[in-house]
Amino acid sequence: MAGFQQPPKEPIMMPAVDNIAQILKTHWAELLPEDDGVCCAVALLLRDTLAGPEVLLVQRATFPGDPWSGNVGFPGGKVEDGDGNPRLAAERETLEEVGVDLSRADFLGFLAEIPGAHLPVRVSCFVYRFPAGGTISLNGEIVDAFWVRLADLADRRRHCLLPIPFGDEELPRPGIVLPQPAKPFLWGLTYRLVMELLRLLMPEEFADSVFEPSRAD
Repeated sequence: MAGFQQPPKEPIMMPAVDNIAQILKTHWAELLPEDDGVCCAVALLLRDTLAGPEVLLVQRATFPGDPWSGNVGFPGGKVEDGDGNPRLAAERETLEEVGVDLSRADFLGFLAEIPGAHLPVRVSCFVYRFPAGGTISLNGEIVDAFWVRLADLADRRRHCLLPIPFGDEELPRPGIVLPQPAKPFLWGLTYRLVMELLRLLMPEEFADSVFEPSRAD
């Protein structure tokens, strides 16, 4: 895919999930005003592997009129009246979309709350350890769920600008080329949340990263 170069020879070392949990405990995330758009919530699921920590991504199904149709992101969705709070909404949506029960999973911390650039939404991101023995079962809103190493997301050679269609035109947007063949470009709100996590884990490398909100966020 255009914009991607070969990975570096030296491996990128990422902290284990326990260490990420400790970092999140000291992290203070600023909240947006309650009236700042429709409230949505997502769950960022992590697991340790011999190759380093991985994050779960989902690819959404294509539906007419859905601004996130076909995109790659985290499990989640709109906070409903009966949810009680955004964290419970993220847990409900994760159970519905990928069949993972987070009610007894290790909650590692609150990552961020970010606004959409042009859509009136605000998205809260909650971080969990993937439950031991957990399995994934997709509903009709999700066409695929897959794991990506944090080291791959942190590989600057995968970060680039690619044209994203907006109506009758295409505009260059920042994002990450995923290692899985034929997967969509990771961009928009999910890219911005990934960058928030990378700034926490690798502050010297990503402290100067500039977020360029996507026109369709």
